[in-house]
Amino acid sequence: MPADIPPPLPASALPAPAHLPAGLPAAWLLHEDEHLLVLDKPAGLLAVPGRGADKQDCLSARVQLVFASAAIVHRLDMATSGLLLMARSADVQRQLSHAFAQRQVHKRYVAVLAGLLATAPGDGWAEVDAPISADWERRPLRVVDPLRGQPSLTRWRVLSHDPAAGTTRVELAPVTGRSHQLRLHMQTLGHPILGDPWYAEAATAARSPRLLLHACRLEFIHPVTGEAVVVESPAPF
Repeated sequence: MPADIPPPLPASALPAPAHLPAGLPAAWLLHEDEHLLVLDKPAGLLAVPGRGADKQDCLSARVQLVFASAAIVHRLDMATSGLLLMARSADVQRQLSHAFAQRQVHKRYVAVLAGLLATAPGDGWAEVDAPISADWERRPLRVVDPLRGQPSLTRWRVLSHDPAAGTTRVELAPVTGRSHQLRLHMQTLGHPILGDPWYAEAATAARSPRLLLHACRLEFIHPVTGEAVVVESPAPF
């Protein structure tokens, strides 16, 4: 395991979710305390409102109907499912945002890639170090740009191969958090994520009705209690 990715921490004892309205199913709320929330966002739902009246339904808006002070700390693409952290006060939001900026929040994802990606030697971990910048002519797409791009680093390892399907299941550990980083970095390896209409060729995009990318694990130190918190969500694919 890479030195800057800590070993697995003991799972926290998470309280049972409170009773929630239909718009925010109990299964989406994986951790609730007076300071923060961890939610399991489904694919196809925006994390925050977008532009236009048709893009106001989102996870943060639904959460705020129940927890009025809840505020986003980080985001997931609409097409990506999985764990999302929200703060319940401005002070906790500032502390968690600082923890993200200092790379003290450790995220893991699971993805299914087109093709049979070779397992890396040694401990099985490898990395993509490819700077990313906006593709201004095709916004909101991003592009690898060694000259003008922001430093972008993703660690990855193979979990399994499916020779019959011609796919590879991988675990991804982003060190930086650029927009579309995981999707673009996997495409850079020559193995785009199944169901990705932006960075995969049409045949690969059509192999799944959704993007096969899921935020499966969050590890962080609770900003108020100082306790280690680990929340996991199995990939639904």
